[in-house]
Amino acid sequence: MKNILSLVLLATSLISAQAQPARDLGPVEKFNALMFHIQRSYVDEVDADKLVEAAIEALLEELDPHSMYISSEEIREMNEPLEGNFEGIGVQFNIMRDTIVVVSPIAGGPSEKLGILSGDRIVMIEGENVAGVGIKNRDVMRLLKGKKGTQVTVGINRKNISGILDFTITRDKIPIYSVDAHYMATPEVGYIKVNRFAATTMDEFRKALKELNEQGMQDLILDLQGNGGGLLKAAVEMADEFLEGQKMIVYTEGRAYPRRDTKARVNGNFEKGRLVILIDEGSASASEIVSGAVQDWDRGLIIGRRSFGKGLVQRPIELPDSSVVRLTVQRYYTPSGRSIQKPYTEGVKAYKSEKFERFFKGELTSADSINLPDSLKYYTSRNRLVYGGGGIMPDIFVPLDTSAFSDFNTALIRKGVFNQFSLDYTEKHRKALLKKFPKVSDFIEGFNMEDDITSSFFAFAEKEGVEFNKEEYDRSKQLIDNRLKALIARNLWNTSAYYQVYNPFWPIYQRAIEVLEGDAYNAVNLADY
Repeated sequence: MKNILSLVLLATSLISAQAQPARDLGPVEKFNALMFHIQRSYVDEVDADKLVEAAIEALLEELDPHSMYISSEEIREMNEPLEGNFEGIGVQFNIMRDTIVVVSPIAGGPSEKLGILSGDRIVMIEGENVAGVGIKNRDVMRLLKGKKGTQVTVGINRKNISGILDFTITRDKIPIYSVDAHYMATPEVGYIKVNRFAATTMDEFRKALKELNEQGMQDLILDLQGNGGGLLKAAVEMADEFLEGQKMIVYTEGRAYPRRDTKARVNGNFEKGRLVILIDEGSASASEIVSGAVQDWDRGLIIGRRSFGKGLVQRPIELPDSSVVRLTVQRYYTPSGRSIQKPYTEGVKAYKSEKFERFFKGELTSADSINLPDSLKYYTSRNRLVYGGGGIMPDIFVPLDTSAFSDFNTALIRKGVFNQFSLDYTEKHRKALLKKFPKVSDFIEGFNMEDDITSSFFAFAEKEGVEFNKEEYDRSKQLIDNRLKALIARNLWNTSAYYQVYNPFWPIYQRAIEVLEGDAYNAVNLADY
């Protein structure tokens, strides 16, 4: 009734307007007039809600790349990574050979408690066959996610067991972890990998920090490579762990919002000790707040490649139908006054592809290809030169090493050969491997990619349509062997084990260890911590 009344009032106003001299309509009146005529006169029936949503999305694209519209149906799914949990059965999965394969049951989740294992293949859900029917990721999420307390029955095919195993799983809250890995990289250097900034990030981070401190950590490598950001609050709290006193962490400012300074306020758990932060072109937003604050106060060294360059702050605005617009309302600035937001005047498409354009321009492989004007120069608390206007520039640049890249390696990744073979291999040899290598450190030292393993791997790859190429394998040998070993370690233990195996061969990580073990860190004009 309300909608009909609105249309009647609108029609009345339009008739009145037609009877009077032309006048300038405001933008909202203009849009309403157009919608009225479309609904009344357009040749076909129209979905007005769909039209309005498309108009909103197009309008927001004209503002900036990060203002966005979220329908009421999408809100919950969009918020899950920031809330740090979702409701479901608690498995990480891949779709391989048109079948849902459990990569790992999530620790403490309902699937793990029931005994579901890595490598299990989910072939039935609620009595319906889901294998070999072209199932997609979104279908799996729709079928397996659900409200806490509800139940779903799955049929599982497990290697070396005949028949289908039926499990009735009671859905529960499942944590989405922010800390992928933490371990002692050397007897004195700790390492923490953070993949996002969410509601639970700091609880996880402080727990990891505490464990490493108890193991004798003196120096810390914080890995924010590929971390696209998240909650501003979590970024501020993380920076506060490193900065003493009332040091500024970030300030925000916008046309409708006055400047707001956010400063350190608690005694952090790592205010003393050498700190290295790893970043790359995938590090954005909250990652850049932490990196920028640490760099501006000369608290630690930033190693890697220029970060993404997202310095816009969004605020959620709820619309009448419970949909939400995340509207950019402020820019954030590092303590030295840097806005690290990269330009977006060429439109959303160009903005999103800029990260990839860096490769073609040579920036990812050579620091000399990065041209920054004097207008973007800023200075840290100890007068070190830093740059704004397009991401955080690292103190120590590490180029992307493309020497081991090959089409053969790329094909193995795209076809899912690494994941599938590592799952099959681990499932077949789990007991023997854990008996021989009871700890991750034993596995790192003692497990080698012997000829029988690589031969089996290549034979498996050929069955999956990836033909062996010796020349390209020789070029990518270290990359391929190390990735496979790391995935086997992950399947035996956890994601942390993956990074313990893989990191020592990763150039940015290698450089961080070299800097902390040599004289490079102390040679930089950093503050005394």
